[in-house]
Amino acid sequence: MCGICGFIGEIEEREKILENMMEKIKHRGPDASGKYFGTEAALGFQRLSIVDLENGCQPMYNENKDIAIVFNGEIYNFKELKHKLSKKGHIFSNEADTECLVHEYEDYGTEMLNHIRGMFAFAIWDEKKQTLFAARDFFGIKPFYYAMIQGCFVFASEIKSILEFPGYEKQVNLEALEQYLSFQYSALEETFFKGIYKLQPGHYLTFSNGEFNVKQYFDPMIESDGLTSYSQLLLQVDTAIKESIDKHMMGDVEIGTHLSSGVDSSLIAASFKGDKTFTVGYIDENSPYNEIKYADNLSNILNKKNHSKIISSEDYWNAIPEVMYYMDEPLADPSAVGLYFVNKEASNHVKVALSGEGVDELFAGYNIYKEPKALKGYQYLAKPLRKIIAKIIKNIPFEFKGKNYLIRGSKELEERFIGNANIFNMEERNKILKQPVLITDASQLVADTYKKICQNDPVSKMQYIDLKHWLPGDILLKADKMSMANSIEVRVPYLDKEVFHIARKITDKYKIQNHITKFVFRQVANKYIPKQTAEKKKLGFPTPIRVWLKEDEYYNKVKEAFEGNSAELFFNKEQLLVLLNQHRMGKRDNSRKIWAVYVFLIWYQVYFINEREDNFFF
Repeated sequence: MCGICGFIGEIEEREKILENMMEKIKHRGPDASGKYFGTEAALGFQRLSIVDLENGCQPMYNENKDIAIVFNGEIYNFKELKHKLSKKGHIFSNEADTECLVHEYEDYGTEMLNHIRGMFAFAIWDEKKQTLFAARDFFGIKPFYYAMIQGCFVFASEIKSILEFPGYEKQVNLEALEQYLSFQYSALEETFFKGIYKLQPGHYLTFSNGEFNVKQYFDPMIESDGLTSYSQLLLQVDTAIKESIDKHMMGDVEIGTHLSSGVDSSLIAASFKGDKTFTVGYIDENSPYNEIKYADNLSNILNKKNHSKIISSEDYWNAIPEVMYYMDEPLADPSAVGLYFVNKEASNHVKVALSGEGVDELFAGYNIYKEPKALKGYQYLAKPLRKIIAKIIKNIPFEFKGKNYLIRGSKELEERFIGNANIFNMEERNKILKQPVLITDASQLVADTYKKICQNDPVSKMQYIDLKHWLPGDILLKADKMSMANSIEVRVPYLDKEVFHIARKITDKYKIQNHITKFVFRQVANKYIPKQTAEKKKLGFPTPIRVWLKEDEYYNKVKEAFEGNSAELFFNKEQLLVLLNQHRMGKRDNSRKIWAVYVFLIWYQVYFINEREDNFFF
C-alpha cells in the first residue's frame, strides 16, 4: 500500500513541486520514497513496505527503463502473471507485485486490465510514446484523483497532494455540496474542489499530446441466471470466499483483521490464518453501541486475540477535524471516525488488516433491500392515490409509526432509492441552502445507472446502484482514507472479481429469504462461526450521534458551528437551528441531517479557514 502522485507537462522546479506533493501523502507510505523524471513526466511514490521489503520500492521500470510505473494496491495473482511473463522472456529484478504490471503493459497495453486480480490505482508513463496510462480497480477500492492545471495533467492518491501544485486555486464546488446533502458523500465525478476529479471505479485514462481520454473497462452488472442449483451455489460461494481470503494473505508482514459482532467480519476472522483481531466500541461494554464483548467472545472461540478500544465521546469529537483532513472531502458517515480509531489500534500491532466491506452489496445484506417486498401490498393502490396520501401526511408536523412507509410507498424504486443514504430531499436542500445551484433531484444522478439494469428485479437494481455509487463513494473511500491515515493497509477479500462473478448470479429468492438478508452468504458462514453470529441482524457500525446531539456539550458545539461565519456562507442558519432544536426536544430524529451539515462545516474549516491561518486543526 502506498501513495502515488505526479504530473505531465512543462513546468519549472519540477523536483521541488513533486517533493511537496509527496510530502502531503507521506502517511500513506512512510517507509520509503522514490521519484522519476522523464522528458515530460514526474512521478512520485511513498511506500508502505509489505511485499519484498528490501527491493520493492518504486518507481519501477521495464528492462529498457523507458516505461515507469507508480502503483498503489496489491495484485493477488502476480505470481501467476510473473510465471507467464517470464516464459515470454521478461526479466524481473525483484519479488514485488508491481513489476508484472509494467511487463503486462508492454505486451498487452490497456488489455492488461483483463488479466489482473486485485485492488489498484496506478500510473504508467511510456517515455517513447510520451503517454500516460492510469487505471483504477474494478470496484474503486483504491482512489485516483486528477486535474488539468495550467496545461499540466496532475494526479495523486489524495486531493491534498494535488492542492500543492502551483497555480491551483481552491474553490468549493457548490454542486458537490448540493448532492452531498442527499447522498452523504461526494457523489459527482468532480470533487468538492472545483476542477479536481476522481477517476471512476472500473475506468482507465490515457493522457497524450495535451489531451486525456477516459474509458470504462469493467461494469459490476448483476445478472442472475438461476441456472445453478442451490447446493452448487453454496459450494461455489464457499470456495470462492475461502480462496479469496487465502489470496489476500499475500505479503511479508503480519496480517490481522477488523472484527465486529456481524457475520461479515466474523467469517473472515474464522477463515484467515492470522491470530489478531481489532474492534472498537462506544460508551461502555454494555452499551448497544459497543460490539467489543461479541468480538472478544468470538476471538476466544477461534483461539485468536482481540485488541479493542472504547472510544470516549471526547475522543470522537476531538478527532473529527483530523478525520475530515484525511478524508479530503466531507463524508457524513459517522462510522468514519470509528474506522479511524480501529485502524489506529490495529496499526500498533500489524501493517495489514482484512475487512468485510462489499458483502452487503454483493450478497444483498442491507435491510433496505427488504423494502420492495414490504411495500408490494401497498403499491397495489393506484399511484395517484398514493401520491395524495403522501402529500397529506408530509404536512403532519410530528412523527408516527408508518409515516415514512406511506411516503416511500408513494414512489417508484427509481424515485426513492439513490443508495443506502438519502439524507435531504430536494425540497429540504433548497430550504437550508442559501444559494441552491441546481434544480436536480438526487434521483437524476442515478437515473442512467437504473437504465442499464431496467429489466432486473428490484433487489438487483438496488445492489447495482450501491455497487456503482454507495460502495465507492462511502464504504470504500472511508476504508482507504482511515486506514492510510494510520499507515496501515486494509484489504477487502469479499470485493474480489472472482467472488463477484459467483455472487452476481444469485437469484432473488436466495438473496433474501424469510426476511433474512444475504441468505446464501449466511448459510455458508454457518459452517464456520456460531449460528447466532451468522444469523445476527445487521447493525452497521453503530455510533451514538443521536444521543450525543441531545447532550448540552455537543448540542452547544454544533450550535456554535451553525451560528458561525462559515455556516453563513452556505446555509440559512435559522433553518439549521430548527433542525437542531427539533432533535434536542425529541420531536424528530434529525441526527443524520445535522451531522451532514456539521461535518461539512468542519471540513470547510480545515481546508479553507484554518489553513489560511496556518493552524492545522481547531
